[in-house]
Amino acid sequence: MNKKIFTENCNLSSYTTIKVGGVAEYFAEPRNTDEFSFLVKWANLNKQRLQIIGAGSNLLINNIFIKGLVICTKKMKTLTINPYSGIVEAEAGVMLPTLSNSLAKNGLQGGEWAVGIPGTVGGAIYMNAGTGNLSLAKNLISVKVINNKTHEKVELEKKDIDFEYRFSSFQSSNLAIISAKLHFEPNGNLEQLIQTTKNNLKLKTETQPYHLPSFGSVFKNPENNYAAKLIDDMGLKGFKIGGAEISTMHSNFIINNSAASSRDIYELITIIQQKILQNKGIYLQPEVRMIGFDYPN
Repeated sequence: MNKKIFTENCNLSSYTTIKVGGVAEYFAEPRNTDEFSFLVKWANLNKQRLQIIGAGSNLLINNIFIKGLVICTKKMKTLTINPYSGIVEAEAGVMLPTLSNSLAKNGLQGGEWAVGIPGTVGGAIYMNAGTGNLSLAKNLISVKVINNKTHEKVELEKKDIDFEYRFSSFQSSNLAIISAKLHFEPNGNLEQLIQTTKNNLKLKTETQPYHLPSFGSVFKNPENNYAAKLIDDMGLKGFKIGGAEISTMHSNFIINNSAASSRDIYELITIIQQKILQNKGIYLQPEVRMIGFDYPN
C-alpha cells in the first residue's frame, strides 16, 4: 500500500466540523480519481469496511475504534468552470463556499445560496443538502461514481438518481461519488452575484454559530414546521450536556463548547427528540449521519 496516501490509527476528530470522532483503523485522503479507485479496490480485496467522508459536517463519529478504511475526499478538489456555457465540473471534495464564490466570479447564477454551507460537492449530493428549497440537485446534469463492489466507474444521469428532501439514492447504494457535472445560468451580473453571495454569507454568520464547532443543522424540518421553532418552543436553547450545547443563536445547531464527547452530543440529540415527541407528537429526524453508533443512518 502506498504509505503516502494511507495512515493507520488516525484520530478523526480533526476531520469533523464538530471536532469529535474516534480512531480510524486505516485512513486516506486521495488527491485524485486514480488514488480514490486504488483505495476502493484495496478495501475490497482486503475485505475492509469502507466509509467515505467529505468535509465532516453533518457527521457524528463515535469516540471508538472505527474498523476498516475511512476515505476523506477533501483533497479531490479540481473545479472547472466554463463561463460561456455555464457547465461546471467539480470533484467530490470541492467545498461548497469555494464553488459558490467561483460561480459568482464567473458570472454564473444559481449557486449564491451555497456560500455558507461547510460541506463538499460530493457530500451535498449524497445528503441532498441545501437551504430552503434550493439544492445542487436542481443544477445537476450527471454524477461520476465508482461502484464499491465491482470497482466499475459509471456516469449517472440526473434522471437515474432519486432526490428527496435531504435524501438521495446514494444513501442506499454501493456507489461512491467521484465528481459531478452541473449547469448554472451564464451571463449574470458579476457585481450583483458577488454582492448577493457576500450578503448570504453575512446573514448566515449573523444568525448561525458559524465561529464554533457544529454540524450545521442537526434535524430535518418536519412537514409544515421548523425544527428550530419546535426546539425553541420547548425552551431548550442553551441546554447543555457535558461540553455539548444547543446554540442560543440558532436552536437547530448543537455546538461543541469545550471538550464535548460524542456521547454528550448523541445524548443531546436524543433528549431533543424525546421532548419534542412527548410534547408535540412529532419525531425529529436527524440530518446528521452517524458512524459507530447503533443508529439507522
